[in-house]
Amino acid sequence: MAETSQVTIFENDPDSSSYEHKQSIDQLQVQFSKFGLTTNQGKVYIFLGKYGSKTAPEVCRALKLPRTETYHLLTTLQNKGVVSATFQHPIKFSALPLSSAMKSLIDTEKERVKKLENQEQALTKIWDSIPTFHNELDIVKEDKFQMLQGENQIFGKINDMIINTLKDFQIIGSEKDFLRFYHANFLEPLDKSEIDLKILTNSSAQTLYVFDEIDKTNVKKIPSATNGDICFIVKDNEETLFFMKNPDSGKENVTAMWTNSEAMIYSKKLLFDLLWSKSKSIPL
Repeated sequence: MAETSQVTIFENDPDSSSYEHKQSIDQLQVQFSKFGLTTNQGKVYIFLGKYGSKTAPEVCRALKLPRTETYHLLTTLQNKGVVSATFQHPIKFSALPLSSAMKSLIDTEKERVKKLENQEQALTKIWDSIPTFHNELDIVKEDKFQMLQGENQIFGKINDMIINTLKDFQIIGSEKDFLRFYHANFLEPLDKSEIDLKILTNSSAQTLYVFDEIDKTNVKKIPSATNGDICFIVKDNEETLFFMKNPDSGKENVTAMWTNSEAMIYSKKLLFDLLWSKSKSIPL
């Protein structure tokens, strides 16, 4: 007699009793992807965590995964330190508690980054051993641009711009933009006396706490008639970064463009200065 498949929280049928959990499952999958888990790896971990110890065939049937892939997924999750196995036969697999699993994934990522940092000196030595076949002094300044995709890449570029700001830094964004910047710890180092800092936002009174470490005279509220989708940065009149807005994009799909184009920088600064002159200071 054929074995019936177990109904799980991964069912996509709207009539299923488990369909109500779909949104939470999707959110977990997105978060797990940031820790290096693929969709199916995250799926297996969630299944084991919510349904308890299972054999590989049970995982295979419940999640409707190919047999060979199931064994590969379980082995990979063990190697990542988020799933354990028993010595009994048949082998049963269990998910580690979420806090332990996340710690294991974070420690693995830290170790990977540490190894990369240790390799920097060796890489530089190899690079310098190859001669340069042009005179860098003869290079003519050219307008360049970079397309940046995903919050990690974009936030890395923004952080680099902040660290290297010498004179002035202008930033405009929505309430949601500044909440993301706040949680990424971008705003705190911006309050430097030697930098001419100007911030434009449409943040409500409930979220003005994100500017607590900023001199309030450097922050103004955009007129309500202004399109709330604008978000860009101008640094030292030398470079600008602006977000390409897409309401349906997830964090991994959000896109921004960086450029040192004088014309683009001038147009962004012109727009910023115009909005600054029409905006009101926030309450002290």
